[in-house]
Amino acid sequence: MLSEEPINNIRIKTDMDYRCIAKVGVLKELEYPFDADYIMTNRKKLRRQLMQTDKTGSFRSVRIAVLGGSTTGSIRQVLELFLLNYGIKPDFYESGYNQYYKEAMFQNEELEGFAPDIIYICTSVHNIQKFPGLIDSREEVEHLLNAEAERYFQMWEQLARTYRCAIIQNNFELPCFRLLGNRDAYDIHGAVNFVTRLNMEFYQYAQTHEQFYICDINYISAEYGLKKWSDFRYWYMYKYALAVSAVPYLSFHVANIIKSMLGKNKKGMVCDLDNTLWGGVIGEDGTENIVLGTEEPEGQAYLDFQKYIKAYKERGIVLAINSKNDMENAMAGLKHPDSVLNADDFVCIKANWDSKDENFRQIAEELSLLPESLVFLDDNPAEREIVTSRLAGVQAPELADVAHYIEIMDGSGFFEATSLSEDDLNRAAMYQENRKRLREKAAFTDYGAYLQSLEMKAVIKPFEPVYISRIAQLTNKSNQFNLTTRRYTQAETEEISKNPEYITLYGKLQDKFGDNGVVSLIIGHIVGNQCQIDLWLMSCRVLKRDMELAMMDALVSVCMERKICTLTGCYLPTAKNHMVADFYEKMGFMRIKELDHGGSGWKLDITKNYRNKNKYILVEDENGEKRNPENFK
Repeated sequence: MLSEEPINNIRIKTDMDYRCIAKVGVLKELEYPFDADYIMTNRKKLRRQLMQTDKTGSFRSVRIAVLGGSTTGSIRQVLELFLLNYGIKPDFYESGYNQYYKEAMFQNEELEGFAPDIIYICTSVHNIQKFPGLIDSREEVEHLLNAEAERYFQMWEQLARTYRCAIIQNNFELPCFRLLGNRDAYDIHGAVNFVTRLNMEFYQYAQTHEQFYICDINYISAEYGLKKWSDFRYWYMYKYALAVSAVPYLSFHVANIIKSMLGKNKKGMVCDLDNTLWGGVIGEDGTENIVLGTEEPEGQAYLDFQKYIKAYKERGIVLAINSKNDMENAMAGLKHPDSVLNADDFVCIKANWDSKDENFRQIAEELSLLPESLVFLDDNPAEREIVTSRLAGVQAPELADVAHYIEIMDGSGFFEATSLSEDDLNRAAMYQENRKRLREKAAFTDYGAYLQSLEMKAVIKPFEPVYISRIAQLTNKSNQFNLTTRRYTQAETEEISKNPEYITLYGKLQDKFGDNGVVSLIIGHIVGNQCQIDLWLMSCRVLKRDMELAMMDALVSVCMERKICTLTGCYLPTAKNHMVADFYEKMGFMRIKELDHGGSGWKLDITKNYRNKNKYILVEDENGEKRNPENFK
């Protein structure tokens, strides 16, 4: 929950959930594939276990309103378990049975007071008001379809206007009976056809509206088994829209959407080789005898798994190798004529005889990522246990039979996509470019000369509409270089960007190896002749390239233009941002206050001979003027 923390006469909004430094554990019982019946039977026990891992309040708080078209109590309870397992502590508002439309469309003081961050509309095929009749004309069917879709459109627009928060909406599962048999799918009078077309209306809306997400119960119910999902005993007895044993599957998918929205997706895969990317042990069997390719069923399965992983790489997911192997053998396997993956697909390759947890740790360090950001793929349960037990938060799906590798990975929801920006698609390439920078750095003994050689150029400007989505995404993802770990919704970001009482800056950085996109943000709140820094963050992929110095210079320049004399800010420690504990001190600020949990308040008088700090980055400002750091005085 957001609160206000005073620093002298200034009040700064902070995310209290990030002040502590506790690690969040992961319960195996809640990892896919899970035992749904066990979860439903042991909900209270699992919740107690999860809450014990949050003794110091390390979970991220989020307010979720569940507006249901059926009985939603069990869905809410299990959703809480999965969210807690992701380090997210939900506070719920729950509508009455089938009150979703009324509570959304009409004034609701209780819901307004709750001020949800996310609204989840849990409807189902039971909530479709009227299906076509067999004697209805085409025009009458179209009218029914448009009326049903418009009812939801109006509800979503009303919610967006009133609450300005993210909305998750179920689409519709297929009806579990077909009056027309197979014709039901393509005849305009068929219920299956009607549901399919209504779902398409939902999808088109989602494609054109940000902060709106579809929970695909059409797919989830089909995967689970439509007849089992739509067990009418539960509807008639309890007004459950789905079978009790299906509740964890729905709740898990909703939780995946929410953790993706909150920036808690995994960022990469660390892959073993032998019996993971191909069959056999290459050091013993030789390259020619590993199982890979279309010649036999097992080889086809490994080939398809490689294709699946490569598709993730093209989506921006980072790939690395962690294998107990000689490097020569590892490279030979990747050069196998049937291998879809090659050495260039991996940003880091560790093929040696060191412990896999140490290799994993080194991979994370080289990528400037936390180990918990990476998924470990290894067929060996002992290696999985070593890595996950020694590196908090790392997940390693159980890969036992290659025929099911894709199923396990796909069902785990590690990389749920609630957005797909150009930066997301280019992420893997950006990490590859970082590897090139590291190799070049090794050739220099003078770090300044290395930075000069990168030929860096930055664009630093106030927030612009074209980048608002990326900016909001960054505030929910960046943790290591983040002084306060404030989180902003897209609506909040838009409002702040238009508010003259705020100073906003985004920074893009490129060099001779490539463009890193938007990598740094500052939000400052003007109070009199002071600017209070509410947020300062930077992406881990541009650490140690002096971008923070360029941002500091730009912030001071804007403040001076607006007759601001003083900058104030605070550092609030988390489990992940220790690297910036002394940031303000390095920038020349004076410590003015000690805060709880090791936090600190800082102040800088910029009128006292402030000297620009950036030496190596050519900066373009909001006026399009390029400032050469060598000319800074």
